Amino acid sequence: MTTTGESRRDLARGGALSFIGSATSAAMGLVLIIVLGRTLGDAGSGVVLQAIGAFTIALGVARFGMDSVAIWLLPRQLEDDRASIRPTGWFLLGTSAVAGIVCSLVLLAGTAVVEAQSPGDPVAEALRAILWYLPVASVLLTALSATRALGKVTAYVLVGNVALPTLRPLAIMVAVGLGAGATGAAVAWALPLAPAVLAAVLVLVLQLRRLGAPRTHGFLRSGVPAKAITYALPRVLSSGLEQLLIWLSVIVVGAITGPAAAGVYGSASRFVAAGMIVDTALRVVVSPMFSRLQHRGASAELEEVYRTATVWLVLFSTPVYLLLAAFAPVALSLLGESFADGEPVLIIMCAGAIITFLAGNIHSILLMSGRSGLAALNKAIAVAVNIGLLYVLVPVWGITGAAVAWAVACALDAGLATLEVRFLLRIRVSPFPGLYPLLVGLLGVGIPAWACRLLLGPTWLGLIVAAVVGAALFLVWCRLDRRRLQLSGLARASHRD
Repeated sequence: MTTTGESRRDLARGGALSFIGSATSAAMGLVLIIVLGRTLGDAGSGVVLQAIGAFTIALGVARFGMDSVAIWLLPRQLEDDRASIRPTGWFLLGTSAVAGIVCSLVLLAGTAVVEAQSPGDPVAEALRAILWYLPVASVLLTALSATRALGKVTAYVLVGNVALPTLRPLAIMVAVGLGAGATGAAVAWALPLAPAVLAAVLVLVLQLRRLGAPRTHGFLRSGVPAKAITYALPRVLSSGLEQLLIWLSVIVVGAITGPAAAGVYGSASRFVAAGMIVDTALRVVVSPMFSRLQHRGASAELEEVYRTATVWLVLFSTPVYLLLAAFAPVALSLLGESFADGEPVLIIMCAGAIITFLAGNIHSILLMSGRSGLAALNKAIAVAVNIGLLYVLVPVWGITGAAVAWAVACALDAGLATLEVRFLLRIRVSPFPGLYPLLVGLLGVGIPAWACRLLLGPTWLGLIVAAVVGAALFLVWCRLDRRRLQLSGLARASHRD
């Protein structure tokens, strides 16, 4: 059994690689938004973002929870049932492919209904053009999750976080340069899924072959498929609701106030999503660790890994959001003058993200315990609250109301998961480990950033000065207090002994 120090080393080493991939993905996500805003304007980008939102929500159902099953089940099979790994991998891929095809057909019927009621609807047209990529995307996500569950974080990072996000803005620039409109841009966004899925499946096949001979017969009667489906069914609902929580606001804003407002809100929210690089990087690494540690009953080690991950998550994420909030007009200026109305959206969502990070990777602990039903219930409550607030606040406050609704729903979702892990799983979790790193970010970066904005205005010069001063203060603080921030062994932990 690994010690706490070894787990922290694995967390740091895997987290460093995952961070590089997440940073690349975030950067390319911003490039994508900039390309859409600059080439199609707020209305055209609003159409594309609404189509992407509907596609992504459907994808939450189309993968049929098989990606989550892979992260939960495969690390446990590595511990005590290696003969089942290869047939389990093929079962997961096959199930996600079939579910993706079914969802494509359902979505096709839905777009036909919309177009019958509103002929020429640009969002429905764009969505109809890309919905056939649903099974491709569902198999891709399942294959990537299986590769990292089996310890191949490199493939997950290179394919999912580097290659795919990099190809998308390039494809859109080529399409728009050739005269394509919003529908063509949406197709260009989906097109790179094809080479990505080929690469991911190839890596997974090679991994499965290295793990020895598979179970030759009786897999369907072994109980593994039933266990996988039982775990997956709540995750189907939960995954769909997760994507609703992320993308529903864009669609509702578009329905209530038009595609231009949806473009502004969606673009601003994508800046916030791009800032979640540390959260994404840590979640990639800790989820399989949480599954293994809970399977072993190593509660003390799990709690220590959770606390360390929470400290790092808040410490390294908070400065990004504080700078982004202070200089929101500068960030939005990259998209064009028509996106300036997104400043309050960006500020509110940055604050909401920072508050939610205090819960750490709490959702991963809950899911890796096998309680996918509880996770689905939490998402259902959060989405219901989000929808209610959207229809109350958007007509009054516009896109600012949508940002408030999102922030409240995310905080509620994290709070429910924290209570369940603390009192049902009896794992000692709380927001307290994140309070001190939050203070470091506020004092070291937040105050200098807002001071620079007041003195130099919301300008590129102000942003650069704020970033330099904040980075210097932040790094000095981390250096002087590295033990309390659990950084003293981070450099050593990120390398193999």
